[in-house]
Amino acid sequence: MREDYYNSENAPKVNSIVPAASAVIIKDNMVLLQKRVDNNLWSLPGGKMEPGENIEHTIIREVLEETGYNVAVKKLIGVYTNPNCIIAYSDGEVRQQFSLCFQCSIVSGKIKVSSESKEVRFFHLEEIENLSISSQQKLRIDDCLKNQKEAFIR
Repeated sequence: MREDYYNSENAPKVNSIVPAASAVIIKDNMVLLQKRVDNNLWSLPGGKMEPGENIEHTIIREVLEETGYNVAVKKLIGVYTNPNCIIAYSDGEVRQQFSLCFQCSIVSGKIKVSSESKEVRFFHLEEIENLSISSQQKLRIDDCLKNQKEAFIR
């Protein structure tokens, strides 16, 4: 399990920074999200980089594992390293966010639920406001929709 802290005075002290990646996948004006098992929030697919991978392989692997889709990376949306975005895991790890977010497109596959998700589905963009989703995940979606040429650094 995990607990997410955003700009919280009650956040525990960080003991790790782990490179991670997330993906914004928009199809027919809908965004692909997964409902996470570990915090019960809707989230972009993604996860931590494994030894021997480059970051492109990380996001392609994570999306496939978590959603059932093979994707192609289109562009870097942003670099998210907010020191006030802290994730505390039940094993004692307390992580500061360090995530690269990519815009991806679906190449093949079909939607499936993984051991990390309760549900995987597409949402119309206007539905996102009513979801249980962290502000950091929403920020990445909003940044993608701005279609800025340069990557955001946040």
